[in-house]
Amino acid sequence: MTKFPVKGGGLAVAALLLNALVWGVSWWPFKILESQGLHPLWATALIYGLSLCVVFALRPQALRGWKQHPWLWLLLLSSGLTNVGFNWAVTIGDVVRVVLLFYLMPAWSILIAWWLLGEKPTRMAGLRLILALTGVAIVLKRPDIPWPVPESTADGLALMGGFCFALTNALLLKLHDSPEPARMLAMFGGGALMATCTGLAGVGLGTITPLPEVSLTWAPHLLALSLAFLIGNLALQYGAAKLSAQTTALVMLSEILFASLSSVWLGNSQLSVQTLWGGSLIVCAAILSIWPNSRHT
Repeated sequence: MTKFPVKGGGLAVAALLLNALVWGVSWWPFKILESQGLHPLWATALIYGLSLCVVFALRPQALRGWKQHPWLWLLLLSSGLTNVGFNWAVTIGDVVRVVLLFYLMPAWSILIAWWLLGEKPTRMAGLRLILALTGVAIVLKRPDIPWPVPESTADGLALMGGFCFALTNALLLKLHDSPEPARMLAMFGGGALMATCTGLAGVGLGTITPLPEVSLTWAPHLLALSLAFLIGNLALQYGAAKLSAQTTALVMLSEILFASLSSVWLGNSQLSVQTLWGGSLIVCAAILSIWPNSRHT
């Protein structure tokens, strides 16, 4: 049986599973909102803007602690770009492919934990990195291209979002002594700010439609999704702050299951043999991340 590194690890894992469920099925309401005229960037900005208002209403002291914890600014940036990358990618791309590329995260976490947390990679970590990169290469490679490179905007957004998510998890662990309201402000503020900035840049370039007027068609869906993301992000903060970066990455892999089953069931994805092979290597690499914690149990 795997031993958790802190007391209350079971509850922390449950919190991460809740967050994974929210993220894993979020592609569906985002696609609904887009079909109703609301771009995923504007949906993300509004969702996190509403969450930010809730944070300030319940925790008006959320601005305290920022001078003592300057890493909160990087948390704001990384969590915001995580949402920009993932929410946009699952709306415009194949859900299973996007989620698999996003979950190169365990490989990123090895490098980030080395830099940020001082966790020097082991031989097993190197093996996980090789497996994960091989899996991604298989997912990306097509017969008509010489190298396994991202072939679409969705691919690039998924890879960027996964890197930023790994960084977010490591930062939550590093900032576990910072005030919880300050971390909440960083995460929700980052989601609202980065989505807004990216959306405005897209409007300026003519690639994204401007924010539409509020409509009773999409507003109820947006409010429900806002509540789900608020609960999910609170759960992520709780779980990621109590578990190691590798354990967090492993538990969050359940999002692949939630996203894959829901998207295939609703006819939004098709599982090719190539995707299954590449995805299996990515998942195996993540599962091996529990090896240091489980080999003596």
